[in-house]
Amino acid sequence: MGEALEILLVDDDAVDRMAVCRALARADLLVEVTEVTSAEQAIANLKSRTYDCVFLDYRLPEQDGLSLIRQWRAEGVSIPLVVLTGQGDEQIAVDLMKAGASDYLVKTRVSPDRLALLLRNALRMYEVERREAKVMAQLQQTNKLLTQQNEELERQRRYIEDQNLKLLEAYRVKSEFLATMSHELRTPLNAILGFSQILDSQSKGPLTSHQAEMIKRIFTNGKNLLNLVNDILDLSKLEAQRLTLNLAQVNLHSLVQSTLLDLRSLADGKALTLKSTFQLSNPVVVNDEHRLRQVLTNLVSNAIKFTDRGQVHITLTETPSDQISLTVADTGIGIAKEQLPHIFEAFRQADQTIRRPRPGTGLGLAIVQSLISIMGGTIVVNSQQGQGTTFVVTLPRQISPPPETFSQEAHLTAQPPT
Repeated sequence: MGEALEILLVDDDAVDRMAVCRALARADLLVEVTEVTSAEQAIANLKSRTYDCVFLDYRLPEQDGLSLIRQWRAEGVSIPLVVLTGQGDEQIAVDLMKAGASDYLVKTRVSPDRLALLLRNALRMYEVERREAKVMAQLQQTNKLLTQQNEELERQRRYIEDQNLKLLEAYRVKSEFLATMSHELRTPLNAILGFSQILDSQSKGPLTSHQAEMIKRIFTNGKNLLNLVNDILDLSKLEAQRLTLNLAQVNLHSLVQSTLLDLRSLADGKALTLKSTFQLSNPVVVNDEHRLRQVLTNLVSNAIKFTDRGQVHITLTETPSDQISLTVADTGIGIAKEQLPHIFEAFRQADQTIRRPRPGTGLGLAIVQSLISIMGGTIVVNSQQGQGTTFVVTLPRQISPPPETFSQEAHLTAQPPT
């Protein structure tokens, strides 16, 4: 058998208490009844012991059952409270249920079956309410946690938004500084280059061989510095999305040949072979000739820089979708697999040491990537350390005028060798 139900019977009438106890004893329930005769005793028992149900007389000497129910419910007593009344009255029943009574029973109708049914219903309702209260408490706790999480997410969103605004402002200030600095440096550099050319021409008087050599060094290093300034200026324009393309018809065959001619001295200095292969039915495209030459120059000069022996091969072909494919392949030192994802980052080279044997700013490929992007093309790099590098640029044969703004995302696919 299960545990007995603990019943608290509150009634000042001994005969009524006996009738209830007799009916409960005859019911098919296992109960243990505690009898008290006053509200004061009932309150003391509820504080010292746990009960499953309370049978409460409606009229007690010092306090009526209605006010006592209100008091207990206000104090948090949640167990079933069944009121025993001397007469049936609908208004009394309504008042009792509003106050928090679980049920009520007229004393003249007390019987084992009625008490058993009433007690079971009261306990069942109490269990349902208890479970509902538990679920509601869990829901409230969940809602509280969700509210806290939403508040935290909102706080983080505002923080991220604030940080983004600060980053954008810092980015804008940096770009403006680079653009201003580049402009300010170009003016004196152009003057240095101009005067060195005048001196080299000896139109203002003859130079000794030593003086002529020094003038050539001034011009060469000034030209290198001007190229660096121009790269920084281009990069700042690209990052600020202020670079536009001047579209015109461009003969790719002539462009490649003239670019290789300009770079041949670099290749000859390292005993490298410069090769070009053309497989174009029509070499004319619509693009920005200056920027297209800049892309080719950066790729080829980069290949020469990182190749100590062998060759640099430039190939121009047409794709099945009538696009132009430009390939620059070298037999140089190659790129380590872990460096491939970073090669198009500004100011980045595979060798990041201060005394690296192949100096450079690391701007060339970053500029190439951005220029190809605004041209609507893609660039793919395939390399293996010690076995050379191949860059493949795919461009539309005829590009449309660029929009006012363009995405800085690169069409980059860095592929390790298979």
